[in-house]
Formats: sequence, C-alpha cells, structure tokens
Amino acid sequence: MATSSRNSALPGACVLLAAGLLGVAQAAPVPCANQEIVLDAKQPFEMDYRNNNAVLRDVVITQCGMRIQAAEARITGGLNFENSQWTISGDVRITADGGSLNSDKAIVAFRNKLISVATITGAPAQFEQQRADGTVARGHANTIEYQTANGTVSFTNNAWISYGRSEVTGQQFVWNMRTQSLEGAPKSSTGEGRVRFVIQPDKPPQLPAPDKEKEKKP
Repeated sequence: MATSSRNSALPGACVLLAAGLLGVAQAAPVPCANQEIVLDAKQPFEMDYRNNNAVLRDVVITQCGMRIQAAEARITGGLNFENSQWTISGDVRITADGGSLNSDKAIVAFRNKLISVATITGAPAQFEQQRADGTVARGHANTIEYQTANGTVSFTNNAWISYGRSEVTGQQFVWNMRTQSLEGAPKSSTGEGRVRFVIQPDKPPQLPAPDKEKEKKP
C-alpha cells in the first residue's frame, strides 16, 4: 500500500473510530463514565480495510483510565474493536488501576469495543503499583495477564512479587490491583506447585544514643 493512500486513510480511521464508539453504551458496563477509545499514532501508518488489519507506529491507546503505549501495534480481526487482537511491541508500557506494566511485547484483546485483556511477555515482564500505605508493590514473571473487568494481574512462570514486608515466589499467583492484595491462582488455571513466602519482621525500635555528657563524672 502506498504511503499516500495510507496517510489519506486518517479521516476514514477517525470516522471508523467514531462509528465504532456509538455502540459502547450497549457493551458490558465498566467502572468509568467515558468509555471512548482514543488512538494516537505516528505517520506513516497502514490501514487495510479489505482484510480488516492495520499497522500503527509509536502508538498510544487510552480508554477508561487505561493507557497503552508501544513502538508498534499490529491489529488483526477487526478495526471496529468488536472482537480484535492487537500485537504490540517495543518498549510496551501499560498503566491502569494505579499500577504499571512494562515489557517487550504484549497482546491486547478488545471485546465489544472495550479493552478486555492485556497479556504481556518479557524476560521478564515487570509490574509496579503504589499502595495505599505508601509502600510499592513490585513483581515480575515471564507472562503477566491483566484483566480489566476485575483489575487482577496474573503472574505465570518464574513469578515474583514484593509488597510491604512480604516477598512471594512461585509459578503462578494473582495480584488484585483494586484491593492491593495477593490471591491464589484460580482452580481453572494450569498453575500448580507451591509458593514461597518470606515475611520480614518489624524492625525493633531504635533506642536513643546515651548522652555522653551526662555519663561524665563531676
């Protein structure tokens, strides 16, 4: 596809986005008032309406407080966001529910014009969230899956997370970003084996240093 035809597709892309968003109100409810999808990309880009695919570069996608940024996005299965899959790569950064995910590659699934699942992979993929008590939860795994409906982050394969005084390692577990708490892997998952918890005790109170002046005899 020629560059000129790709660039001239921009008005059509905007119309497509607007038309696709008309049905958002009929989709399953999400915890935000404005469910519009905002897509920002660098030119040149490729929109293949015949095959319903696209390639976008230096792309930023936002919806319902979720922000996805990557060097490249390849879209398959639908430009109207009904049932499409986006493969994004290159400095992938996802922010949502007060946390952030970083990796080399991710697959983002749209269902009924809503971001449904973001699955990131890396060596390893990274996670971070500021907690209400002022501490930071940090974790990593070969695969991290973020479910937008319930705000959970599933860590799979060489999983590790640290929060507060606790550090957990295992093959699979789930962090709830909204309750900021750790959960076991669901029964339906393939995660098996054991998890290892290391809990650091509270530091003992520091006693004041003795006043050497008072210790001196008159």
